[in-house]
Amino acid sequence: MNNPISQPIDTSLMTRVGGQLGSNFAGIFEDDNGQRYYVKELESPMLAKNEWIAAKLYQLAGAPTLTYIPTVEPNQIATLWEKLDKQNLAQFSEDERRQAQQWFAVHAWTANWDALGLHGDNQGVLNGQVLTIDIGGALLFRACGDPKDKAFSDDVNEIDTLRTQQDNRHAYELFGSMSELQLIDALARVSRIADEAIINTILLNDGSEKLAIKMVNRKHFITDKLVQMQHLC
Repeated sequence: MNNPISQPIDTSLMTRVGGQLGSNFAGIFEDDNGQRYYVKELESPMLAKNEWIAAKLYQLAGAPTLTYIPTVEPNQIATLWEKLDKQNLAQFSEDERRQAQQWFAVHAWTANWDALGLHGDNQGVLNGQVLTIDIGGALLFRACGDPKDKAFSDDVNEIDTLRTQQDNRHAYELFGSMSELQLIDALARVSRIADEAIINTILLNDGSEKLAIKMVNRKHFITDKLVQMQHLC
């Protein structure tokens, strides 16, 4: 979704009208115009910037997300508050599950091991469209905030692990059932992204050149995997 609010919001000038819904300390805040936001308070500005960049990469790939809003406080991450139609994988219809599967490679590319969440609650439906609700587990940090270090490499091992590791139960359930043609379609959604667009997206959002190069390399890994699968078909 496009960001309709360009100026950072200041939650100190708002009224807190609701509590946290996930594992991070958070709340629902309302401004003087009645607009509500869901705002997470993260341990550091680095974690907030990491999620912000991840959201921009999801949007670059065309993967639906909530609408992210800039904040005055650097350790906050905010989205427009939305009343979701569904907020758990267990509620999805077969068509909605297929929608979610289309974006498998975006989760893999960004190393979002927590794409489904511990309880299947990181995917939701808004106005008939499946979207990723929380992207805090993508890129450099785990969902709990710990750095991934060498586990986040140029190789997109998540193409396999998100589909085969049964301890990541909801990802295994959703992505493990994808056909080869579905996988090819999902990989193509990332492969077609221009290298320059990836680099610009990261650098313009205060990401590092090192991260930009890594995400380009990970895209190339996905492209190589896609070519291999296409040759076998």
